[in-house]
Amino acid sequence: MRILFVGDVVGKPGRTLLKENIRKIETQWGPFDFRIVNAENAAGGFGLTEKVMNELFDIGFHCLTSGNHVWDKKEFLEVLDSEQRVLRPANYPPGVHGQGYGLFRSGNGINILVMNLQGRVFMPPIDCPFRKAEEIIESVKAEVVVVDFHAEATSEKKALGLFLDGKVSCVLGTHTHVQTADEQILPKGTAYITDVGMTGGHAGVIGMDKFGVMERFLKGTPSKFEVCKNGLILNAVVVEVEETTGRAVDIVRIYDVYEK
Repeated sequence: MRILFVGDVVGKPGRTLLKENIRKIETQWGPFDFRIVNAENAAGGFGLTEKVMNELFDIGFHCLTSGNHVWDKKEFLEVLDSEQRVLRPANYPPGVHGQGYGLFRSGNGINILVMNLQGRVFMPPIDCPFRKAEEIIESVKAEVVVVDFHAEATSEKKALGLFLDGKVSCVLGTHTHVQTADEQILPKGTAYITDVGMTGGHAGVIGMDKFGVMERFLKGTPSKFEVCKNGLILNAVVVEVEETTGRAVDIVRIYDVYEK
């Protein structure tokens, strides 16, 4: 089974880039049995809307994962409750909107569990992602298990990867928007990368126009962040998994530059 996972899509520049080049990626790396994209920054750089969600589904994605910004558009919270293909981090406490994992079925009948988790280092103090991952794995059976770990700290991401090695097919880091060059198959067969990266404008600061970000660092005062439209790059990974064992056999980074 070949899985495409696209790194955090930021705003309209990221969505347009993805829409215009998804077929090229499919031709070069596919065909894909399952497509996932982290979409928590897809609407204006912060959050998600129903319109943007449908736009991503229309270009062929089976599941949208997210992170701490999934709560930014309040009107989307009701959609989270009803749309099973959009995930928020599973380790938020009981009572929040949405679902943290989804069980999907591939075209040839393979069960795919997609789990969304959020880190706690330098992030809001929510429930333990390690224990939540174990709980979900024990309660939901699937041949292939994909984990989007939306976290800040490299150490926490690698620790979760090793903790889940052999229990899931892949642990793919998101959130920091900078692709890391440490893609690997862990000793027990789990594909791992610390951060898949970002799809959108790389000429600014992690997807935002550089001027607003620099003003905040220089003056320490609030400034408005605008989505960066330049330096368009698409970041993703392709993971190949044995359907019978759920073990990953290969992980390849995609770093496609469309505008320098």
